[in-house]
Amino acid sequence: MSTITTTDGTEIFYKDWGSGQPIVFSHGWPLSADDWDTQMLFFLSHGYRVIAHDRRGHGRSTQTSDGHDMDHYADDLAAVTAHLNLEEAVHVGHSTGGGEVIRYIARHGEGRVAKAVIMSAIPPLMVKTDANSGGEPKSVFDDLQAQLAANRSEFYQAVASGPFYGYNRPGAEPSEAIIQNWWRQGMMGAANAHYDGIVAFSQTDFTEDLQKISVPVHVMHGDDDQIVPYADSAPLTVKLLQNGTLKTYPGFPHGMPTVHAETINAELLAFIQS
Repeated sequence: MSTITTTDGTEIFYKDWGSGQPIVFSHGWPLSADDWDTQMLFFLSHGYRVIAHDRRGHGRSTQTSDGHDMDHYADDLAAVTAHLNLEEAVHVGHSTGGGEVIRYIARHGEGRVAKAVIMSAIPPLMVKTDANSGGEPKSVFDDLQAQLAANRSEFYQAVASGPFYGYNRPGAEPSEAIIQNWWRQGMMGAANAHYDGIVAFSQTDFTEDLQKISVPVHVMHGDDDQIVPYADSAPLTVKLLQNGTLKTYPGFPHGMPTVHAETINAELLAFIQS
C-alpha cells in the first residue's frame, strides 16, 4: 500500500498508476480516492499518469485527531505532489476536493501545475454571511453535523440515496450499487474528520485564493446540484479567476462524475488536451 508521512506524522494513502502527464484527483466529502476509479481508469487508458489520495481522516489515511481544515488538506496534497515529484500536473477536484485544489494552488504556487478542473465545487464560500447573502444559513451545516453525530451510518445512507446523486428527483432510477459504494467509502473514514470537515467545506472563504490563480481553471457544475447550489458557486468562482472557464450541465446532480461519467470524462479530456 502506497503512503507518505507528512510533517505532523499523518500517513496519506495514494494510488499512482501509469505514466505520462500526471492528473491528480482530489475527492469530495466524506469519500476516498475510490470515488475517482472510473475517471482514473479512463485516463489511464488514454496514456496519462493518474494519482489520487485519501484525505487525512478519510479512506485509508490516518484517522488524526486534528488538522481537518483546508490548510492541512492543501499541505497534504502538496506533500504527495512533492513526494512523487510531479510536474505539469492537471489537478481535478470534486466538491470539497475542488476547494482543496484551489487552496493548494494558491498556498503552494503554480510551479508544478499546468491546469486545474473543479467540479460541483464548494468555492467561493458556502455559508451565508453579510458579504455572501446567497449562501446557506449556518444552521443548515449545524444540522448536518447533528445528523452525523446521531447516526452516521443512517445519515450517509440518506445522503447517497437522496440529494447527492439526484435520486430524490421524480423519475430518477437509483443505483443500489452506487449508493452502497458511497456509504462504504464514507464509513471507512473517521467520524471526527467528517464532523470537522463540514465546517471546513462550509465556512472556508476561497475568494482570495481564486484571485491569486493564473493557470487555466475549468469550472464544471450541474444546475440541479442540491449539495452545492449552482448560483452561489460556479458563476461566482469564474468571475474571481484570472483564467477561468465555465461549463454548466442542465439537470446534472452533485455526484455527476459518477452518474454522468461518460459526459464528464469527455469534457475533462477535451480541456486537458486543449
